[in-house]
This record gives sequence, structure tokens and C-alpha cells, in this order.
Amino acid sequence: MSKPRDLLSEFDINQPNPARMYDYMLGGYHNFEADRVAARNFVEILPNAPLFMRTNRAFLRRVVSYLTDSGIDQFLDIGSGLPTVGSVHEILQEKNPSARVVYVDIDPVAVRHTEEILKGNAKAIAIQGDLRQPEAILEHPDVRRMLAFDKPIAVLLLSILLFVTEDEEAYRVVRVLREHLAPGSYVAISHPTSKGVSPEEEKRGKALYAAIGSPVNVRSRAQIERFFDGLELVDPGLDHLPLWRPEGPTDLFLDQPESSQYYGGVGRKS
Repeated sequence: MSKPRDLLSEFDINQPNPARMYDYMLGGYHNFEADRVAARNFVEILPNAPLFMRTNRAFLRRVVSYLTDSGIDQFLDIGSGLPTVGSVHEILQEKNPSARVVYVDIDPVAVRHTEEILKGNAKAIAIQGDLRQPEAILEHPDVRRMLAFDKPIAVLLLSILLFVTEDEEAYRVVRVLREHLAPGSYVAISHPTSKGVSPEEEKRGKALYAAIGSPVNVRSRAQIERFFDGLELVDPGLDHLPLWRPEGPTDLFLDQPESSQYYGGVGRKS
């Protein structure tokens, strides 16, 4: 498996990237010094940020398990970042070896690493794509080759819509994706909220991401719920991540779910 240093000559690694910052905060090693510096600065603003990332990762695991048990065997993970331990293909292919997944990320380094991780796995691929251009993702020849859009598909949009800062553009993205899905498909979303964060922390956090060229927009519960227009929310609906089908009493933030700083839900297309 290629490590970051193998890519030094291929990419500019001096610009921090949210996917690699996320990887670092999860304890991964697919990151560069610029990512680590930016991530540490973010943790100075929000000391619990690594716990938020772990909570989001646990939500991913529960969502994929639920959808696989519900009969879904095709996944489109947009804004996938780096699929290391506990990734979509590992979870679903353990339950269903014939299940397929397409990872999509805007960062070429993340895509390259993902390709290395997936070598020898004919049922999982990675492509470079921009969530703000959903039509291009949906029409990508590798996506069309791997996924059958006349059958149910699960689209994962976990901790990615915050990077589409204009509200109406973000809602359009989800609408386009939803309209291309067959009945019985699902859309899973997790999204940070400003509830529980001080105005100063929110301002500094946004400024940090803007400074690295990846501005963000955190949203209220009502704004996040709008992403599920046209979909039927599955039980327990849109809720703080720890409350979405928890695994056990030791789950992170289960005793203080509002402290997770994230809402999440899964919607089904009728």
C-alpha cells in the first residue's frame, strides 16, 4: 500500500486538504505535514473535533450495515475521503461479497490512495469528482459501469455537504442525485450544526477552512432536514448521530448526543 511519501513527486502536498485532515484526526497516516498542522490548529479551536470525526465514522458503519441488511448492494460514496479501516467496502462486502461501491472525492491524492487500497478488489473503485457537479459524477463511465441505476442504490453524503456553502446549490445537488435514483434507493446524510458551538468558535473554525481553500457552512437542524425533501426518513428520522440506531451504551456521546455537533439521517425514495 502506498504511503503519503510515495506521492511527493506526483502532487503538491503543501496545501492542506479536509479529507487528509479528517484522516489525521481519525489516527490515520494518509496525510502530510500541512494537513497535520491545519488539523492541530482546528483541534485548538474545537478540542473535541477528533471525537466528532469518530462519531461520524461510527455513523457510517451503522448506516452501511443497516442498508446492506435492507438489501442494498450498490453504494455511491461521494466525498469519501480515504477509505481506511471500517470503510464502506469492508463493511458491506463482509456481509455481501458481491456488493459494489464507487468512491468519489475531489482530492486527487485521496483518489490515488483509495486506488492503492482497492487493488485486487473488482467490486470497488475510486474516481475523482466534484459534488457540486453531480451530473458529471452520475454520467462518469466508470460509475455507469459499476452501478445499475435502474436498481436501488445508496448514496452516501457524509460530512460533505458543508463544503457546498450556498444553500440553494447544496439543495440542488441532492435533488439531482435523488432524481436519478430508482425507487427503493436511499440517501444518507450527516452534517455539522452550529448548535452548541460558540459564535467565536464557529467563526474561527470557518476562517481556518476558508484559509486552506475549503470554505464551509454549518447548518441548523431545519436546514439539514430540507435535504431529505422528496424522501421518506427511516426510523429514527433526523437526529444527533449517536441516537441513530446506537450499537451499545459505550457509544461516543450517547449520554450527551447534542455534544456530537452533527445531525444525521437516511431517506428512502418511494
